[in-house]
Parts: sequence; structure tokens; C-alpha cells
Amino acid sequence: MSHGKKIAVVGLGYVGLPLAVALARKSKLPVLGVDIKKARIDELNSGHDATEEVQESLLKDALKEKKISFSADPQDLKKSDFIIVAVPTPVDSVRRPDLSPLIAASRTVGKNLSRGTVVVFESTVYPGATEEDCVPVLEKESGLKCGVDFFVGYSPERMNPGDKEHTVEKIVKVVSGMNAATLEIVASVYASIVEAGIYKAPSIRVAEAAKVIENTQRDLNIALMNELAIIFDRMGIDTLEVLKAAGTKWNFLPFRPGLVGGHCIGVDPYYLTFQAEKYGYHPQVILAGRKINDGMGAYVAQRVIKSALTAGIDITKSPVTILGLTFKEDVSDLRNTRVVDIAEELKSFGVRIQIADPKVDPAEAHEEYGIDLKSLDKLEPSSIVILAVGHRAYKSEGWALIRKLTGDAPSVVADLKGVLNPSEKPAKAVFWRL
Repeated sequence: MSHGKKIAVVGLGYVGLPLAVALARKSKLPVLGVDIKKARIDELNSGHDATEEVQESLLKDALKEKKISFSADPQDLKKSDFIIVAVPTPVDSVRRPDLSPLIAASRTVGKNLSRGTVVVFESTVYPGATEEDCVPVLEKESGLKCGVDFFVGYSPERMNPGDKEHTVEKIVKVVSGMNAATLEIVASVYASIVEAGIYKAPSIRVAEAAKVIENTQRDLNIALMNELAIIFDRMGIDTLEVLKAAGTKWNFLPFRPGLVGGHCIGVDPYYLTFQAEKYGYHPQVILAGRKINDGMGAYVAQRVIKSALTAGIDITKSPVTILGLTFKEDVSDLRNTRVVDIAEELKSFGVRIQIADPKVDPAEAHEEYGIDLKSLDKLEPSSIVILAVGHRAYKSEGWALIRKLTGDAPSVVADLKGVLNPSEKPAKAVFWRL
């Protein structure tokens, strides 16, 4: 690597770990990974990644060849002169940006900041956060002056959890720096691993803004599909059949209705609208899309109950079974999963629920949401089944899995991911999909 930087990555989750390992594989100098969770560090040092974002063979090889090291001691950051911060930036209970993890990470970095270091933030933020919120913390904790003693840049993460095709090396990387010299350093570091190329943004604020609108655009498109799904359902039209027909036009965008959770699409628009309101503008289209998507869990629950009552099924006699809890298929990530909205709405009707998800650690589900998961083989018979997440395990069994739960009795089956073939449904099943 031509830059010769001693790199550290702070935050070893779905974004930080793949980035650290990718950098380590190409680096002539060892890469340091730092995380405040000692259990996570112990896990990684054993060669295991619970997020399944990095192949264990690659992780173990990097450890064996001493290309990477992991530490829970922030003081080890003092040995680095290029620090990447990749910590979560969620929203709070009233949908306001929660920068507390980012500010805490900035404090940690600041306390261990060496003169001449470049600090690059990857966390999703609103335009201005790097320079207005993070830099003052770095200066206060380090006693150093930004632009003189240390320098900052921003390079938005574009990770897609569970996606083994669009990895960090294969996605164009947007980079930015506080000045031209810093930009060149940041670009050279990322260029060492990103095969798809580097895009040099003219400013940090432009790079920050680019990140939030990438997911805001997707959020609005999905909101449109969700609204169409509600309309077509009232008309008795299958939405997926409509989208299939419309998709024959060359410029029709292939978005589909569904729950919008996760750490990006369901969060980033709130960062943009929060900052917009500070500038005196109240966004309307963006927030309208958010309202639709945030309400889909309750809509699904109500639609399922209506179907059950119409079919003469007593919703008090057996639990409603929900298959899947993660925010998307084939990942273990529970962040901002909107499946919990379905569960909470069903509970408000006095309905008993049971949830299974083979990808999720039951202890994490209980800690995050107070949900006690069941394994598939321990589920009670049920007359109402909601296939909420399209895990491969569910797709492979298809209707056979549903029959194991419902038997031959009258039932309601809701397929939120469109993975079940309607023509194969049991005779006594009422089938509905988004």
C-alpha cells in the first residue's frame, strides 16, 4: 500500500469488521480493530464472527498471519495514524437522531489521538455532523487543533448486511476530506481495497448528504409500493401480479412492498429531516413516506385479524405464529426490525403470539425486545401464520412448513415477502400477501 498508514477501525459490527478485514488483507502494516464490547473482541480473536459478514476462513487467516489484531483497550489507538469510526447512529423513541454512540466514540478517539492522525467517520449522519458535532469533541478530549494537529474526513458506509455480492471491495467508495491534502490521503487508503473505484466528493457535507439521500430515495419508493399494496388490496387485486406486469416496461423500477426496518433505510430519512427543520424547512414528501412505512406493521396485523374473523377463525383459541424476526432475510441483525410492530399490534387485540427465527440469538431477542423466541420444532399448532421474513430455511420448505403448523384445519396465511406460491395453498387456507 502506497499510503503506509497504521490503520485502526473503531466499531466492529456489520460495517467495521468487514472493512477492517478487507484493509488487513491488502495492508503491509497490521490493522487494529477496536470495540468497547469485550465479548465481541474475545469472539473475533477466536476467529468467529456472529454477524456472519466475514468468512471465518478469511478472519482466521488474517489473525494467523498477524495482519489484524483486536482490542477492547482504546489506548491502543495511540499507535495508529489513520482511524476509521464505524459505530451505529440510530434514532431514539421519538425518531430523533441519536448521536450518543458517535459522540462516545469521538471521545474515545480524542483521548487517544496522536498528533498528525487522520480521523475518518463512516457512520450515517446528517450534513454537518462531522465538523459540527464530532470535531469539537475530538479537540476537547485531545487538546489538539483540527486542521493543524489532526485532520478529518468522511466516507459513508454502503454495506448491505447479508449481501455476499456487493461487498466493500465491489462498491464505489465516496470519500471526502477537510482539505485537499486530507482528501488525497483518505482516497489512497480506500483505493487500496476498493476495486470498484473511488469518488472524491468536493466536501465532507456533500458526502454526508449523499449517504442520507441514497436510503431516503429507497424509502420513498418502497412507501409508494406499500401505499399501492393497500389500495390494490381493497380492490381485490394481487399487488405482486400488478408489479410483474408493470415491470415489463424498460424503465419501471423494481421496488416491492414490505416492512422497512434495519439500520439504514428506516433511519436515514430522519437524520435528513431533523437537520432540514433546523434550517427552517419542514419536509413533507419524506415524512409522508416514513409515516406509511412506519405504519405497515400495524396494517399487516389488522389485515390478518380481519381475514381471520371473516373466515370464522377464533383468534383467541390458538397463537398467531410469526416466522422471522430479523429486519431482512438470512441475517441475524435485529436493529430496527419492524416485525415487532406486527407483534405489538396483535398483542393490543389480546392475541397470543409465538415467534421463531433460526438466525437470531434468543438472548438478544429477549434483551432487545422482551421477545421469547421458540424453535420451529417447539411451535404450537396455529391457525394463523405470518411469514414475515424470507429466510432460506423458510423458502426451502415452503407450504410444507405452513402445513406443519396449521394442519388441515381452516387457516389464514400471510406472506409478507411473496415467497409462497398461491396456487399451492391448502384448500382450507385463506391466503394473503403484500
